[in-house]
Amino acid sequence: MSLKFDLSTAESAFNKLPKSENGSISVEDLKVFMEKYLEGAGDDMVYVEPVDFVPEPEGFLPKVENAEVRTWALEVHALWKNLSRKVSDEVLKRPELHTLLPLPKPVVIPGSRFREVYYWDSYWIIRGLLASKMYETAKAIVTNLIHLIEEYGHVLNGTRAYCTNRRASQLVKRSLPSLVKEHHFWSSEIHKVTIQDAQSYNHTLNRYYAMWNQPRPESSTIDKQSASKITNISEKQNFYREVASTAESGWDFSTRWMSNHSDLTTLATASVLPVDLNAFILRSTAEHFLKGSQARMKAFKSIFWNSEMGQWLDYWLNDSTCQEPQNWEACNQNQNVCLLMSTGKPGLGSQRDQRMQLAVQAQLIGLDTALVKKVMKSFQSSGLLFPAGIATSLANSGQQWDFPNGWAPLQHMIAEGLARSGSKEARSVAEDIAVRWLRTNYVAYKKTGTMHEKYDVEKCGEFGGGGEYAPQTGFGWSNGVVLAFLEEFGWPQDRKIHC
Repeated sequence: MSLKFDLSTAESAFNKLPKSENGSISVEDLKVFMEKYLEGAGDDMVYVEPVDFVPEPEGFLPKVENAEVRTWALEVHALWKNLSRKVSDEVLKRPELHTLLPLPKPVVIPGSRFREVYYWDSYWIIRGLLASKMYETAKAIVTNLIHLIEEYGHVLNGTRAYCTNRRASQLVKRSLPSLVKEHHFWSSEIHKVTIQDAQSYNHTLNRYYAMWNQPRPESSTIDKQSASKITNISEKQNFYREVASTAESGWDFSTRWMSNHSDLTTLATASVLPVDLNAFILRSTAEHFLKGSQARMKAFKSIFWNSEMGQWLDYWLNDSTCQEPQNWEACNQNQNVCLLMSTGKPGLGSQRDQRMQLAVQAQLIGLDTALVKKVMKSFQSSGLLFPAGIATSLANSGQQWDFPNGWAPLQHMIAEGLARSGSKEARSVAEDIAVRWLRTNYVAYKKTGTMHEKYDVEKCGEFGGGGEYAPQTGFGWSNGVVLAFLEEFGWPQDRKIHC
């Protein structure tokens, strides 16, 4: 919501509102204030007609032979029109009244409460736009991302002023000068960590670390409530930084980042070297920084790879300040697994915390046939594959980035990596993942008339839940992955689409 008056005027009026003994403001007074001083939610983004949209693009999804599936795919394709926006001229005229950041080109928003651009959403939106032959719209999104790098030195988690302290996973590869700038950003300051492996070789890797120690402006009430039992000011500020760092990752929230699965205040995202973040950086720099990418690949083998499990695992730091190089310890690979295994139940540790590091495995394999087979075996025994897709984890915590939710980008990363590994068996598994995911998306769409942000992998045709907000619809990356899967694998005439 943008301001109708300058910030000092609105702030002064807010401070004069009558408060009760506990400092709260009545709902009625707050409503009056909002009507007088704030514009409507979403007014800073306005609808724009995509310049390259046609109802049925030439050469659209040639591998889709089933008429029912093709009809649905065209309906998903048509959703790009609903999600197309541009930044309002008012933002350009009076940027100081808005939290939304100006962008030079039109955008495609995720949907529902997400009315601005998000970095990693954009990647799968672009993949869908390419399948829809909407090349100008895709180009505009990339142009906006490059603009953010040029303006801030990195792509933001989201295009709001309060996100300028948060980075996002590195996915831009198009513009070399901007790529160099963003790579320098990730390779410096607090998000760079040095780990010394068992052979005394130093490796430089990356983590999420938001320069922020207050409640998130977009979720202030929720964050304050979550921190209400923390009495120490320093500890409370640290918790807020961990929350913001988790928002950087896009996995907000998941037991992946928690030392105690039942307690959100044990978030320790800044103490985790995420295997997927480092894989994104590896892939995006390999073409242009050969020496650096080779060093990072060596780090993957030394720091992240767990030969016994056949997986690359997150690495937990002993000290999040990272003042000095840290020595690699085997038990710090995915710390939650180690804690569970220390109870004397190794099966529980390796089963319960299998999670989406498999996505990274899928992105890194392809050079070694034996490694492909090992990763395949690890995936098939992980317990993550369900009737309606791959679960984000097997921890049923109530957090949205945990069981039983499945998310479009993670399905796509795994399936695409397996499909491109060079193994026929792996490609077959990839297609099976895509079929399960497409079916649940289709059935849910037919039941509800919309595409959803996340899905319940236990029940075909059911959307997901959990987390700190109501389930969202729209939905940019879900649409993109559906179209990308149909472009890659098609849909035979005789294959049923219903569950």
